[in-house]
Amino acid sequence: MQELWSNFLFILERFTWSSLLDIVLVTIFFASILYLLRDTGAQTLLRGIFLIIILVTLLISVLDLPGFSWLVDTISPALIFAIPVVLAPEIRHGLERMGNVSDLGLFKHRSAKDSERLEQTLQAITSAVGQLAQRRHGALIVLRRQQFLDSYYKNGVLLDAIVTPQLLMQIFYPNTPLHDGAVIIDGNRIMAAGCVMPLSSSGVLNATVERSMGLRHRAALGISEVSDAIAVVVSEETGTISIAHRGRLIRRLDSERLLNNMRAFMISNEVTKRQKSWLSYFKLHKPEEEEETDENNT
Repeated sequence: MQELWSNFLFILERFTWSSLLDIVLVTIFFASILYLLRDTGAQTLLRGIFLIIILVTLLISVLDLPGFSWLVDTISPALIFAIPVVLAPEIRHGLERMGNVSDLGLFKHRSAKDSERLEQTLQAITSAVGQLAQRRHGALIVLRRQQFLDSYYKNGVLLDAIVTPQLLMQIFYPNTPLHDGAVIIDGNRIMAAGCVMPLSSSGVLNATVERSMGLRHRAALGISEVSDAIAVVVSEETGTISIAHRGRLIRRLDSERLLNNMRAFMISNEVTKRQKSWLSYFKLHKPEEEEETDENNT
């Protein structure tokens, strides 16, 4: 312990402005890696790796463990080469994001025009969902918030089209090629249709006796459990409108309540983006009060 304290004082005495700049650059480097790898399976893995490295370093520094120190020194070079190999797909995905600067969201500022586009998009979704519910045409619409959904819309059919009620109704018309999958909306554009969503494994739907809760509802809950996206579902059997967020399902919505819920989630998402720095993506906003109110009304 005395040796660790002596080393700390030795470093502190020689600390300069260039040392501070060096620390800042290293911090930015690792923060950038974490930012680019967000919304991937590598994010959780990297957290665990960093935690293990910190704990092992402290353990070796505080205690005299020659055998364990030798083991760490021996396997460390192999790990340096093994980690990039294990995370190769995620690293490639992150570099693709880096190539498209507009996807990083570092310089985005919400203008009045953006707010108007968001409102038009939500109105178009509400109009389409209302008509789909009346006709009992099943639908699953996923709206991206902060987290990227690239891996999901790439398994569907890319559209990149403006959101309109007519297009949504055509996509979910029974027996058309894309009606069984999900539509992913990013901003005011339909990025893809016919997308396969992860199914919920939480068992929430097993507690209900209603037969109207099928694969679409499980898929809506599934995507809301693995991301911060919201999912709008129209039941094919009953025409019931539901919205899923954070693994919770708000059911039996009419058009007005659906629009209010989407506004609450999406607008609070934009406020969160303005209030938080780009490094705080670990903490995602959850408008629980609005959700609790809507669920109690059901």
